[in-house]
Amino acid sequence: MLYWLTAWSDGGDFFNLFRYITFRSGGAFLTALFFGFLFGPPLINVLRRTQGKGQPIRDDGPEGHFIKAGTPTMGGLLIVGALLTSTLLWARLDNPFVWLVLFVTMSFGLIGFWDDYAKVSKQNVKGAPGKVRLGLGFVIAGVAAYWATMVHPEPLQYKLALPVFKDTLINMGLLFIPFAMFVIVGAANAVNLTDGLDGLAIMPVMIAAGALGIIAYAVGRVDFTEYLDVHYVPGTGEILVFVAGLAGGGLGFLWYNAPPAAVFMGDTGSLALGGALGAIAVAAKHEIVLAIVGGLFVVEALSVIIQVLYFKRTGKRVFLMAPIHHHYEKKGWAEPQIVIRFWIIALILAMIGLATLKVR
Repeated sequence: MLYWLTAWSDGGDFFNLFRYITFRSGGAFLTALFFGFLFGPPLINVLRRTQGKGQPIRDDGPEGHFIKAGTPTMGGLLIVGALLTSTLLWARLDNPFVWLVLFVTMSFGLIGFWDDYAKVSKQNVKGAPGKVRLGLGFVIAGVAAYWATMVHPEPLQYKLALPVFKDTLINMGLLFIPFAMFVIVGAANAVNLTDGLDGLAIMPVMIAAGALGIIAYAVGRVDFTEYLDVHYVPGTGEILVFVAGLAGGGLGFLWYNAPPAAVFMGDTGSLALGGALGAIAVAAKHEIVLAIVGGLFVVEALSVIIQVLYFKRTGKRVFLMAPIHHHYEKKGWAEPQIVIRFWIIALILAMIGLATLKVR
């Protein structure tokens, strides 16, 4: 919205700053951070009053989690609110990629809100029906996948770009749509599975989003793509403003989610943020790189899949408990130890993912 102040600029005054994505990204970050600090306490108070017993705790979970009983959930409302406000204020609203990632984020956020509400109101950890949530997610992802394909330049439509391999494109045809749907839904649910300890999910999300934001900014500039030998996707640079808002909102939330958490993110936040990561990767044509920068989420999701399949086949467990962060809890690792080590892993993976921009 503030971008339109450039209409008052003659090219050499203060208003000219609003032309620059980097300046507006800084504004989005600070706006979202201020939003989190301003609305965090009143939102937590409202959630605490309205939810009563708070998020239900799994009976078969680690024993240390029972002391968290009564902690309110749906804290993702704070992140989503900060992200929406900062993006609408600082991003160019004539950019289709901005609306694409906002659509996915808000839609998955609504699914998460429904699930959180079902858990709190029924005091049942199962929440909304899983098949219905998954089905709705695929519908949203299908719309987003087709939308992204239509706004991509014609040479990139329905094609999969490979990292490291220079100028390599795989023409998937119409199969690209279900592939992109899987990327978005998979990312949303992987982040959702990771959100099991205080502060565990939000920092890796910010790290992965930061890496993807840099990639989106790079592939949206002709000069950068020529230097890096990556495919040019005009318009994706504006996604950096969205990512900056996500980082600011995420830090504002982390202030209240740091151990011991005053509020949980809930599915409202985890599904929204995971969907956002998937949408950004699809928009920037870096779907495979998402599996690298978001490798922590991939491992968390795989640990659940492996545990379920192996248990059904043998009646035995591979991990003491899945997702894998609970396995380490069962082994006696302290919660802050797990969280900080997982943050370090997420940062390393993000650096590896960014390196693929130059390694050709």
